[in-house]
Amino acid sequence: MNSNNCDIIIAGSGFAGLSAAIEAAEGGASVVVLEKMKAAGGNSVISDGGMAVAGSELQKKHGVEDSPELFYQDMMTAGLGLNHPALVKKLTDQSAEAYRWLVEDIKVDFMDRVDLFGGHSVPRSHGAVKVTGASIINPMKKKLESLGVSIRYGHNLKRLILKDGRVTGAVVSQDYSYKTGEGSSEYELQASQGVILAGGGYGADVPFRSAQDPRLDESIGTTNKPFAKADLIKEALRIGAAPVQLSHIQLGPWASPDESGFGDGPLFADYTGFIYGIIVDPESGERFINEQADRKVVSDAILGKGKPCLCISDSAAVNYTGWDIGKALRKGVVKTFHTLEALCAEYGVPQDPLQASIDDFNQLVQGKKKDGYGRILPRDAMNLGTAPYYAMRLWPKVHFTMGGLHIDKEARVLDLNGQVIPGLFAAGEITGGVHGASRLGSCAVTSCVVFGRTAGKQALNGTN
Repeated sequence: MNSNNCDIIIAGSGFAGLSAAIEAAEGGASVVVLEKMKAAGGNSVISDGGMAVAGSELQKKHGVEDSPELFYQDMMTAGLGLNHPALVKKLTDQSAEAYRWLVEDIKVDFMDRVDLFGGHSVPRSHGAVKVTGASIINPMKKKLESLGVSIRYGHNLKRLILKDGRVTGAVVSQDYSYKTGEGSSEYELQASQGVILAGGGYGADVPFRSAQDPRLDESIGTTNKPFAKADLIKEALRIGAAPVQLSHIQLGPWASPDESGFGDGPLFADYTGFIYGIIVDPESGERFINEQADRKVVSDAILGKGKPCLCISDSAAVNYTGWDIGKALRKGVVKTFHTLEALCAEYGVPQDPLQASIDDFNQLVQGKKKDGYGRILPRDAMNLGTAPYYAMRLWPKVHFTMGGLHIDKEARVLDLNGQVIPGLFAAGEITGGVHGASRLGSCAVTSCVVFGRTAGKQALNGTN
C-alpha cells in the first residue's frame, strides 16, 4: 500500500471506527485509520464500557428472560417513536452476535453480571471489566495490530474528496491540534473502496449544539472530552449528506456539578443510587421522579427543579452492588453520613419529609403499595435505611448526541433525497436515527459495534 493510497479510510478510533477497521482488514482490504488525537479511543475509552445485549448466554445464566423484540420496544419507547425502525431492528437483532464477537474474536473480558439501567425492561447491560471502555478499546487495538493495521495519530480528516459524485478519498491534516483546529501540513489520501466516518458526536461543541438546542449553552457542562466536535458532520453536510434530528441531545442525569467531565460520581448514582435508592428535591425532601425512567425523563425533571438534586442510597445497597466508589468518596463528590440528621444538615434538607420519603420507598420495596411515579423495582430491591447513608448532588451534563448523519441499515450515508452517497459510510455517535429522542444506557457500545462492523463489511464488499 502506498502511503497516500489505500482501499478504505476510517476516521475515528473509538468503538465504531475500530470495529469497522477490524472487519475491513480481516476481509483483506488495506485500511488507514485516522485519529486526530494522540491516543486512540475518543469518548469510547472513557465510557463505562457497558453494552446492552438481548438474549445472551450471560443473561440466561443469571435467569434473565429477554429478546430482541423486547429490546426493540424499549428503545422505541425511550426514543418517543422517533427512532428509525430499520436501524433499531438491526441493532437489537444483532446485539447478541456483536457481544459474542467481542468476547470470542476480540477477547474482551466482561464481568459475570448483567445490570438494569433506566428505561430497560430487564437487566441487559453487560459491563466490561474495570467498568471502562478502555477494556474494549485495548483488545480492539491489539487485534488491529495483529492484522497489520496501524493508526495514524494526530491526523485529522479535513475534507472529503468527491469525483463524479463518489467519495474517493480525503484531505488529511497532519500534527493536528484540537485547540487550534489546525495541523502542520496537509496531504491527499485516496481510498478506492470508501471512507467510513466514525468520529463521534458533538457534545463539547457549544456553538453547534446550542444552535440546535439553545438551552445547552456554555453554562451546561459535558461528560465528553473537549475535542468532541461537529467538524466531520459539517464536512459530510457540505457534500450533501442529510442530517437527522440534530437537536436531540442527551444529558446524563447521574452527573454531578461537584466534578468536571464525566467524573466518578456516575458509578454511584447510575449503578447503585438510581436502582436501589432515591432522588429527592433538597428543598422539600421529597421524591419527584421515577428514578428508573430513561435519561431524558430524569434529566428533564432535575432541570425542571432549577437546582441540583440529591441521590441517596445506603451502605446495604453499596455493599450489595459491590461497585468501588472510593474515588468519588475521596473527591467529595459522594459523601458519607452516619445519620440521616447529618445528611439533612449538610444539604439543608427537612428531615421529617425526607424520612417520610424513605418510609414510602420502603413500602414500595415491601410490596405494600405501588409507586405514583410508575417505578418498577428490581427483584432484589431492599429497604433504604442501613447507615451509613451516601449522597451525591446531581446536575445533568451533555452526554450524548442522538442526532447525526442519515444512514441506512447498511451504514451507507444518504443525501437529502434519501439516495446513497457512493463511497461514504458512517457508524456510531456521528449518525442519527438509531436512538430517537433519548438513548437508553449501554446502547451506544452496541450501536457502535453493530454498525461499525456493518460499515467495514459494506465498504469491503463495495456495495455502496
